[in-house]
Amino acid sequence: MDKTLLITPRLCKDCGTCESVCDNAAVSVIAFADDEASIAIPVMCMQCEEAACMDVCPVGALYRDVDDTVLVDVRRCIGCKLCVGACPFGNIEFNFAEKRIVKCDLCGGSPDCAKYCPTSAIVYASATASALDKKRALAARFKSLMDVE
Repeated sequence: MDKTLLITPRLCKDCGTCESVCDNAAVSVIAFADDEASIAIPVMCMQCEEAACMDVCPVGALYRDVDDTVLVDVRRCIGCKLCVGACPFGNIEFNFAEKRIVKCDLCGGSPDCAKYCPTSAIVYASATASALDKKRALAARFKSLMDVE
């Protein structure tokens, strides 16, 4: 993967821009607040190196394209929702109205969430070793916070 989405929650202002520009409805911002602080975390598919969603799909509807983006082949998908349950971050959903799996497809290589984020809380950057380390650290932190094994 030449580029990757990097998320910096401390920069997110929960403005909703990323959610509103996502044509695929694959971004959501989760906000937490208490008496001392608040934080908003943009959540979308992390394009995992070891994608559990792909591993559980019984018909191979989830696949990697030439840019290493995990995509859904809607013609092959049978709507079993195993991928939804397998995602340790909850970043795949099933749209019951459209009867299809919804996940980030990186907007074909130019993700609107990053393009229009006014605070750069979401950036689409070169997948350098340090950028990937940051992404792995954030994923590990999410995983530990959600108590996922």
